[in-house]
Amino acid sequence: MPEGDTIYRLARRMQPLVGTQVESSDFRVPRFATADLTGARVLSLVPRGKHMLTRFDHAGRAVTLHTHLEMDGEWSIVGHGKLLPRRLMGDARLVLATSGPTAIGLRLPVVELLPTEAEHTVVGHLGPDLLDDTRPATEVIAQATANLQARPDRPLVSALLDQRLVLGLGNVWVNELAFLRGHLPFTPVGQVDVEPLVKLAVRAMRFAVQPGGPGRVTTGNTRPGERYYVYGRTGEPCRRCGTRLEFSPEIPNEPGVRHTWWCPRCQT
Repeated sequence: MPEGDTIYRLARRMQPLVGTQVESSDFRVPRFATADLTGARVLSLVPRGKHMLTRFDHAGRAVTLHTHLEMDGEWSIVGHGKLLPRRLMGDARLVLATSGPTAIGLRLPVVELLPTEAEHTVVGHLGPDLLDDTRPATEVIAQATANLQARPDRPLVSALLDQRLVLGLGNVWVNELAFLRGHLPFTPVGQVDVEPLVKLAVRAMRFAVQPGGPGRVTTGNTRPGERYYVYGRTGEPCRRCGTRLEFSPEIPNEPGVRHTWWCPRCQT
């Protein structure tokens, strides 16, 4: 599933839509099949963790398009008046043709329109966004730390994946953060010094989304297969100590129990 930094970079890539006017809209989802945003002006694209909020002024009404990529959704941006090849358009769930580029949402499992004033109904339950650049980082860190500490018995990686506590972390980040801080993934949160971990998460994710930067990398090595310390490296030697990495598979339908990797020597 795309993580918060992926959605943040996606919102940046879609910025050419801002300020354009919708020339036609095609909602290919039953609930909004008759919806029409023609004439609406795109005001902003706001990433909220793994959610995207696209705000419009539609005939004087503030309207928000809420989308979520989940596992394999994506947005494609093509030139004015253009579409993707026919073999791909069958996966389109939404086509927004604007006075600028055309945005095409493919395989989007979540597509809904709502009044902007009602955005809280779809994202209000979420925790602080580690990439929220409208708030001081110290405020985000303090809130996320307090949320995590309020559930001291939860396993660390499960708590970090809970978007109601802290927003934007996915399985890559939580495995890498546990390694970098030297914690076994299943350690109860109450046994972890939470604030330094959250500070590291904020610093690492904000570095990952820097324009022109290397993207998501924790080792400092951007060569293929070298970006991460533990994630996806089942049975391989630890990059620090050489110990064989351990792996625990996810439990189906348990969102807090995902594929997990760790070094039994470096993480205690």
